[in-house]
Amino acid sequence: MTPDEEKEFIRRRKQRNLVIGLLLAGFVILFYAITIVRMGD
Repeated sequence: MTPDEEKEFIRRRKQRNLVIGLLLAGFVILFYAITIVRMGD
């Protein structure tokens, strides 16, 4: 693997990790919101 290919691979991996992290955070916020709404009933 050339240095350029390696940089591209690392960049893509970072982007994918960022997307996965945002999705996880979104699910956490969603469950938190649902819990708050249910407790308010």
